[in-house]
Amino acid sequence: MSQIRKPPTMADIARVTGVSPMTVSRAFKTDSLISAETRQAILQAAEDLGYVFDSTASNLRSQRSDFVAVTIPSINNANFADTVGGLSDALAARNMQILLGYTNYDMQEEERLIEQLLRRKPEAIVVTGGKHTPRGRKLLENARIPVIETWDKPASPIGHYVGFSNADAVRGMVDHFVRVGYRRIAFIGGDAGRDTRGSDRRMGFLGAMKAHGLETDRLIAAGPPPISMREGANAMARLLTEFPDTEAVICVSDLSAFGALTECQRRGVAVPHDIALAGFGDYEIGGICVPTLTTIDAKAREIGRRTGQLILELLEGVSDAGHVTIQPELMVRESTR
Repeated sequence: MSQIRKPPTMADIARVTGVSPMTVSRAFKTDSLISAETRQAILQAAEDLGYVFDSTASNLRSQRSDFVAVTIPSINNANFADTVGGLSDALAARNMQILLGYTNYDMQEEERLIEQLLRRKPEAIVVTGGKHTPRGRKLLENARIPVIETWDKPASPIGHYVGFSNADAVRGMVDHFVRVGYRRIAFIGGDAGRDTRGSDRRMGFLGAMKAHGLETDRLIAAGPPPISMREGANAMARLLTEFPDTEAVICVSDLSAFGALTECQRRGVAVPHDIALAGFGDYEIGGICVPTLTTIDAKAREIGRRTGQLILELLEGVSDAGHVTIQPELMVRESTR
């Protein structure tokens, strides 16, 4: 039976390079007392031996973990992937890493993850959305580290936020539809309480329609989040059956909108000649399908990048900024006029 080899240690590097283990340790911390020539020799020996620096003990002494905890609702959502990518890029400036938790749009699961992540002493914690369980909120309030809520504009922020009002974004889309002449407008999705941002988009739709004096009964549920293309197609089929005179449809996401588009194509319903269609999120698929989808670009990567910049500024004590408001952009494309 083969034995597991012990990993190389600082003592091994010290023996190879003829220096003390303390000098090796200082070299990994870029101590100014170590000459560039000695540091290079130590790093080269570490590379040759396959040594991996263990930061645990150093972190315990310095009380720094060098990671940021992040919770997202979905791991297969391109928007959240872009946000995490932008955050990671920003944190790389200080060689910080991300510890990711996946909530599946479940606030109870978010609460459990928040507790677990805080036990690991992150430098900061980033959560998606501004609504949490009472206990989850209390855990965040008592965390004593920067707390950043993203993808939302909470009425009562816990600490800091980087996001926007989902309701206002959809209100802007409704206003555009009304300006270009649509009146019988429907909304697909946002019915499930688990997706609080989707629910906010639905509420924005309802508020805008009421403000314009238009009917608000064209609401089609699409199932629990994350809403798939198939569920978007099924919802569109119900809409065309129940409200065949609908002029325009706003979907809670680009994925559900693409599903709705395929259902229209199956039924011979021309988009946008017979019915206009729009989504939310500016997913890649919306820009390459035929016709291309009108959507709202929520600036997913910018949310991550600005969040990372805010964290670094807060940790370095160079910023007391509480909130960063992102400006979503309405992208009018071929699926509407």
